[in-house]
Formats: sequence, structure tokens, C-alpha cells
Amino acid sequence: MSIFTRANIRTWSMLGSAGTFGQAAMGLPAINPETLIVTADLRNFSGLDRFAAAHPDRLINVGIAEQNMVGLAAGLCNEGFNVFATTYATFAAARSADPVRVNMGYMGLGVKLVGLGAGFSVGVLGPTHISLEDIAFMRAIPNMAVISPADCTETVKAVQALVNYPGPAYLRLGGNVPHPVVFAEDYEFCIGKAIRLRGGEDITIVATGPVVYESLQAAKLLEALGLRVGVVNMHTIKPLDTEMLREVYASARLVVTVEEHSILGGLGGAVAEHKCQFAATPPQLIIGVRDYFPHAGDYRHLLSETGLTAPQIATQIQSRWSTVA
Repeated sequence: MSIFTRANIRTWSMLGSAGTFGQAAMGLPAINPETLIVTADLRNFSGLDRFAAAHPDRLINVGIAEQNMVGLAAGLCNEGFNVFATTYATFAAARSADPVRVNMGYMGLGVKLVGLGAGFSVGVLGPTHISLEDIAFMRAIPNMAVISPADCTETVKAVQALVNYPGPAYLRLGGNVPHPVVFAEDYEFCIGKAIRLRGGEDITIVATGPVVYESLQAAKLLEALGLRVGVVNMHTIKPLDTEMLREVYASARLVVTVEEHSILGGLGGAVAEHKCQFAATPPQLIIGVRDYFPHAGDYRHLLSETGLTAPQIATQIQSRWSTVA
């Protein structure tokens, strides 16, 4: 029986992606009996209390020692275990940079590093925990896959897909902020294969992470103005689905990337780097967080401050479209 029932999807949505990760983790030992989880003092925030009770020998808490966590996880992978490691996204990228680069990237050890509280999802903790640079760092590491689910349903899909993924990967998740549902039923998920959620011949929005939902709502607002707007869920930022991007370049008159991340080095940069090599047109608009440190605030406040709510996205697109049409 599929776990992707309406009741489960509704529950995951209310838990947020961190809690949903813990729910998905319960099924991992059945998929791969060699599964272990290492955490840097985030057992509760990772939603792993039930996992710890059911599998006490499969959860290792290293305390507030993120570099050691990655090193330990890599060593366990080298011994044949299937290892997920959880910490805050900002610590996964910045504090753990050297072991991530060497143990995961250079050595190619298949740690699945789960960055929790990404973007603004733990924004009340302030700039030290607001993670807006992690995609830029992780996608620059050779051999590293980078995945940013659109909602909690996709979080479960991504965790399941990563269980037997052969290389190192970074899974970018939010916190315990409830997520609007993008995928209300089961669907096919494949690492590296983007999903077209909506067709449109004028503008195509390529979005990643929780702002996929905001992008869908923005597309509806623009549709009311007579614009045909498509939306692509680029859940995997590396490897990038270049086949989908070429379809977008061929069909749209404006490409827009939307991300809850810095405009430097994230999805917008990845798409621009590809597009400049293969297509002079259409023009691209990059929507994300400008180059500054936002102050502490709750999730919706910070989305609004940085122009990432649906009406704000629609306004920015409409303004850029006026120079294209």
C-alpha cells in the first residue's frame, strides 16, 4: 500500500519538511538494512525521536560537532553503511565545508547530508541560521548532487530516492514551518529530472524549493492579466536537467528563475551558466535574495522582505515582461 495517501500528505504538510524527514526515515532500514543516521544534536528538530525509539542502534548523535559528523558519516560510508547526516543547512555548508569538500566530494563517499532550516525557515534565529549560500557552495563541489524539494510530499520522494543513490548528495530542507502542498498525490520522482507543473508559452518560471508554490500562485495572478505562464519544478539543481531547460528556451519568450537563496550562485546562476552556452534567447530574470544579510524574522515576513511572495514575484515578472513583449 502506498504511503502517499491524502491523510499522510496533509500530515506531512503540517509537520514541515524537517518533521517529514523524520517520518520518511522510519522506512529507510526496510529499503536498505545498512542505513544509519548521524546528527549534530538535532534529533528532535530532525523529527527523529520515533526513529531513535525504534532503531536506537542506527542513530548516532555527535553533539554540536558538525565537521566531526561529516567525517564520521564518511567513514561509516567507507565501511559499507548507507548514511544520512543531519544538521542546520548553514552549518552543513559553511561550518562543515572542508570535510564536505574532501570526504564527500573528493573521496566520493556517499553521505546524504541533510541541511535543515534552509532559506528562511528558521529565520527567527537570525542571520547565523538563515541559509542563503548553501546551494552555491554545494553545487560547486565535484560529484555532489543537490536536491531541493518543493514540498513535504517531495521531501519523502527525495529521501526514498537517495537511499540507494551511489554518490554524495545534499538534501536541502526547511524547518518545522508548515508547507503548502504542491503534490497532492503520488507521482514519479527521479533525481535530475525536472517536473513541468504548468504549461505556458509566454513565460516559464523555473523554481526550486518551497517557493515553487509561490511561483504557481504568481503564475495564476499573471494568467488573470492575460499572460501564459508555465512553471517547472527544478527539484534537482545538480545534476541540472538540461534537456528540460532546452525545451524551456525553445518555447518561452522569458525565463524566470525563483529561489529562496542568494541570487549569487544558486539556481539562477546554474540556469544562466547553461543558457549562455547554448541559447542567446530568451532573456532571463533571476528572482531570489539580493546580496545582503536579512535580519531575524518569521518565515512569511522574510519572504515578503525579500520579494518572494506570490504577488511580489508576479509584479517583478510583469515589470520585466514589459521590456520583452
